[in-house]
Amino acid sequence: MSIACPADERECRQLLSTAYAQNHPVAVRYPRGSGAGVEPLASLEGLPFGKGEIRRESSRTSEAGPRVAILSFGSLLYPALEAAQALDATVVNMRWAKPLDVELLLEVAARHDALVTLEEGAIMGGAGSAVLEALQAARVLRPVLQLGLPDQFIEHGDPVKLLALQGLDAPGIEKSVRERFLNTP
Repeated sequence: MSIACPADERECRQLLSTAYAQNHPVAVRYPRGSGAGVEPLASLEGLPFGKGEIRRESSRTSEAGPRVAILSFGSLLYPALEAAQALDATVVNMRWAKPLDVELLLEVAARHDALVTLEEGAIMGGAGSAVLEALQAARVLRPVLQLGLPDQFIEHGDPVKLLALQGLDAPGIEKSVRERFLNTP
């Protein structure tokens, strides 16, 4: 079973095409509510199976503090990009929770001092946990901050407001990263 995590409407359509081309079950995980407003392509062109992409590269030098990479799974890519602008962090659109793009993960981990996993699902047993397992298997030691939903019932309501309450909007992401890795409020 594979799990795709599209960041927006365009990727959702493309990953649905990719899923259709597979000869095994593929779940396409997308949240309720409105999308980011990215126009889908007219064609049914897919995306590479199991591969993510770097969307923003940090220009931070080691003298300026630790280089941080945010690994975004799904629709939180856009708040991640906004937070990363303020933090000068790298942002990776992972696209797939399973299979995890381990090659991209290890490449990013080699060039950064700290990693942040970001997902709209539960932290426990989620994509961030898969990242930790992959790093452990490769014997790569990096501090990792997992951002996502706690393993508890979350009240039903407006997704934007609920994510903000959990610190999963751009200001919340920025605050969490600053507190954990940059020692600034």
